Amino acid sequence: MWDRPDRSIIALVSTPSGFTGRTRTIPVGTPNWNHVEPVNTALRDLLGVETSVLRLISVEGGKVPFGGVVTYHVEAHGEPDRTHLEPADAPEPDAEHRLPWARLGGPSELVEWADSVITRTGPAVQGRTWNLSSVHRLPTTQGTVWLKAVPPFFADEGTVIKMVATHDPALVPEVLASAPNRVLLSQAEGANCWPVTPAQIEDVVPRWVAVQHALAGEARLPPSAVPMPDFGLPDTLTHGDFHPGNWRSSGVVIDWSDAVWGHPALDVCRLMEYAKPELHDLIRRVWSEAWLSHRPDSRPLEALEIAPRASRLHNAVKYQEFLDNIEASERIYHEGDPQIELREALRAVRRPAR
Repeated sequence: MWDRPDRSIIALVSTPSGFTGRTRTIPVGTPNWNHVEPVNTALRDLLGVETSVLRLISVEGGKVPFGGVVTYHVEAHGEPDRTHLEPADAPEPDAEHRLPWARLGGPSELVEWADSVITRTGPAVQGRTWNLSSVHRLPTTQGTVWLKAVPPFFADEGTVIKMVATHDPALVPEVLASAPNRVLLSQAEGANCWPVTPAQIEDVVPRWVAVQHALAGEARLPPSAVPMPDFGLPDTLTHGDFHPGNWRSSGVVIDWSDAVWGHPALDVCRLMEYAKPELHDLIRRVWSEAWLSHRPDSRPLEALEIAPRASRLHNAVKYQEFLDNIEASERIYHEGDPQIELREALRAVRRPAR
């Protein structure tokens, strides 16, 4: 993997009473643009006040979504030390498709909602924010709790997780509370599964197939925009982004907001898009054997001959939906993604069947 470049940040700082100016360029410890915990730490040290990152405004340099000089609009929760701020033009007050957590007062409103449900034992920590989600870590009397908000064009994550938990509660985090476009979740123990191991594949894939088999039937979510022949397999709940970064080493799968109703091969294709090529035969075998154990008359390996085309088309539609529904300054995260997926779909059509 290419080396991820260093990131520096500039903060345009607002308070409830108005815009106060911009910081100098400040280095931060991680390269990911949407990882804002170190941004808030650096700003607290500089300005002497707690802050929340509202949104990305611009990037100079770097490579999506890492590095460069990233300018953010930041809300200060108190009066900042203005000796470290320079005059600057205030960020635009509103924009089409701006999400609630990217507006002044938005992060605080989310935490206040969580506080109506749980008892916090320390400060809320804003971990990530971008056009697809806002994530806070909350210390509580029940242990660490995760507060997540997503855009209205995503699936209701609380509902989806509860559907899965009905059949395998150990496969998902516990839903502590949910409301439209937001959810409180228990801690999903373990690290993410980069790189995924054979043992993890042999654990998670058959369990997920068993849940999909149990949930198959009448659609309970919007369908995938890209149907495909069934090969004896049912349309069912699909995770939508079933890559190892959304698996925890404890066997828990997270980030269910991309879920749709569709062919189960879409998920295994997503897994193979991210797993090392030397693991693809194992993935095919484990996935096909799992489905054959539930549906002996199905033809899962035949499904996998054409499913990569459907998966890439599904991805292209999904990325275009993101671009159509997020504000202009944050389109940088996804510009070109639909075209990349369409090119991969063409390659899949031209590639000889296995």
